[in-house]
Formats: sequence, C-alpha cells, structure tokens
Amino acid sequence: MNLALIGYRGTGKSHVARLLAGQLKWPLVDADIYVEKQAGKSIAEIFADAGEAGFRDLETKTLIELAQRSDHILSLGGGVILREENRKQIADHCFTVWLTASPEEIAKRLTGDASTQARRPSLTGKSILDEIEEVLTERTPLYEQCADLTIDTLGKSPQQVTQTILDQLPSSLVKKEQ
Repeated sequence: MNLALIGYRGTGKSHVARLLAGQLKWPLVDADIYVEKQAGKSIAEIFADAGEAGFRDLETKTLIELAQRSDHILSLGGGVILREENRKQIADHCFTVWLTASPEEIAKRLTGDASTQARRPSLTGKSILDEIEEVLTERTPLYEQCADLTIDTLGKSPQQVTQTILDQLPSSLVKKEQ
C-alpha cells in the first residue's frame, strides 16, 4: 500500500509529499516529474506535441507502474483522477489524501509560482481563476470518489497539513518500527 496525494495543482501536494516522505522514511515519487523524465520534456511540451490525450496516456502508464510499489509517497498530478482505470489503481493500491483549497487561494498560489506557467499548460484558455473554477467543478466528484481523507489546506502550513495526515493515517498503513 502507498500513500497518495491528489488535488488540484497549487494545493501543496509536492511540498507535503516531501515532508511525509521525511517523516515516514518512505521513498517519494512526484508523478508529474516522473512523466517529464520518462518523456524527456516538460508537461507543457508533451501537451504541445501529443495533446492532452497523449499526456494522459503517459500519466496512466506511470500510475500503473508506481501503484505496484509499496510504502511509497506518491504525489499525483491534478488530472490523474479523470480516467476510471486510474481511479481503480488509486483505490486498489493507495491510501489517498485529497488536498483542497478555495479557487481564489489556488489562483494566488499558482500566480506566485514561476514554474507553473513554464511547466503547466492552460487547460481551458480562460483566466486562471475561471479555469480553476471550471476544472474543479468537473473534478471535485472524482476527487471525492478517490479520497480516503480530505484536508483543506487553506490557512495551514505544509507542516500542519503533514501532521494532520500523520495523525489520521490508519495504523495498518504505517509499519510498527517507524
């Protein structure tokens, strides 16, 4: 069993995943970075070359590979939940934490992150806030379907979010020697 973090970009998945990996002494894999390394190009370049469907194919292939591991922290891409086969992999192989924040807070975080525009393509061509609201409307039921635990990150530090997760992990997930 793995510990997976899901949610919209900008909700803190990568940062919290690093903190969890340090606390649990588990290997961390950021699925988006893994896809980029496998493809030899950024997600924006993959979208430009192969379209969203091509990226989603790579994302699914990566998830299937990562889900076969055990005792890993997986920081998953925001859209991984769009495909039914991915939701099944997540359900079968992961204890899944959904990190949330308001659309306004996500927009604020993404606007302050220089790597967002360089690495992540717009999904709708709309303003950042309109895109977040539209995409979250589509994805929220799918995030809910996958989540074993949901944590609103608004007003919480990554350390507080990490501790909340650790406090709520099932004992069966964490080995006794840790």
